[in-house]
Amino acid sequence: MAATPGTGAAEPADAIRPVIDAACSAPYSDPQRFRGAIEGVRIVEHDVASFRGAPGRVKTVLLLPDRRKLDVNVLFPGGTLRKIAIALSGDQPLFSVSMNNACQITEAREIVYDGAGRAQSILIYDGDLKTRTGEIQLNPPAAEAADPGGVTVGLIDSGVNYTIDPFKAHLARRPDGALIGRDFWDGDDLPFDADTGRTPFFPLHHGSAVMSVLIREAPMARVVPVRYPRPDMTKMADAVGWLSDQGVRVVNLAMGSNSRDEWQAFNDAARKHPRMLFIVSAGNDGRDIDRDPVYPAALQLSNAVVVTSSTPDGRLAQGSNWGVASVDVMAPGERIEVVDHRGVPGKASGSSFAVPRITALAVRALAANPGWHGPELRDWILKRARPLAGPKQTRYGWISDPLDGP
Repeated sequence: MAATPGTGAAEPADAIRPVIDAACSAPYSDPQRFRGAIEGVRIVEHDVASFRGAPGRVKTVLLLPDRRKLDVNVLFPGGTLRKIAIALSGDQPLFSVSMNNACQITEAREIVYDGAGRAQSILIYDGDLKTRTGEIQLNPPAAEAADPGGVTVGLIDSGVNYTIDPFKAHLARRPDGALIGRDFWDGDDLPFDADTGRTPFFPLHHGSAVMSVLIREAPMARVVPVRYPRPDMTKMADAVGWLSDQGVRVVNLAMGSNSRDEWQAFNDAARKHPRMLFIVSAGNDGRDIDRDPVYPAALQLSNAVVVTSSTPDGRLAQGSNWGVASVDVMAPGERIEVVDHRGVPGKASGSSFAVPRITALAVRALAANPGWHGPELRDWILKRARPLAGPKQTRYGWISDPLDGP
């Protein structure tokens, strides 16, 4: 993309510029180097982490006179500067700067919000903090399209890119052509694929790749996408209820965390909808989740199938979770062909990509047996698993070829 002059970056950039030289000054563990950078600045947090017994990483939070904050993170293992990240925030994150080991600015990013405070895009600038070099959409409009028909399936994830093929051709539509989807993170009807939970400036993308596997192995899938409510996981109850209202009987849920509390609302809602079936990821932490749980996989739901990833020859994939009580089946999920949020083909591995293969199997079964609901689907899927020789790692065994079915 050709670089063009940016607008709106000057003021946030001016707030960051004065601390750049101070951030680059050794000793990096000394917070006093910031005191002279901006008149009236206050140091409200300063945390130093060690690397091999010596300071190696430091986070300093500065409060500016206008009440905005600067988060300064410096990585310097062994005393050698590796990288610096500075982020400006007010009521919401505003602007970030990344610097390399030579203290050169490599990139800057600015978040643009709408009048309701929803993030709309991320503007990317080069080292002068002024020249715009790119833009990442976070909440684009969804064009009207015809409903694809087929078997309705829910997808709770980071969202999907509903603006490009092949995704938009498989998304559920209202009679007027409007997208049927819900963003329980932003509170609108545009569940675009962007997970800003780790950092608002560098969103992760997951749901589009997961959906690409689902629609390739079940072309009759009519997908209803939901962007999960990271800021308030109690809204997962609303997400389940909303999907039920859309006629969804199967839900792909290739995500999870270590906190049971985060998933309590989902747990309660799933139990209130026993005729829905949730295909859930076991996770990729390389651990026995019977002993060290991951949720929602370890919730012991009677209307869920918990899936972990296997190699093509039926061995547990490296890094995939297992558990005789918590994990139902293994399915091949390594180096699976995907299409990412940009529409670019590639390969991906892990439980997240074994899950849509089992969801696709369920969708094809529903297409052949339209009167089935969650209980019939679950029984039918689990009966397809076969036990394996060696230590038992799942409750029912291995589904060697999820494409071998209706």
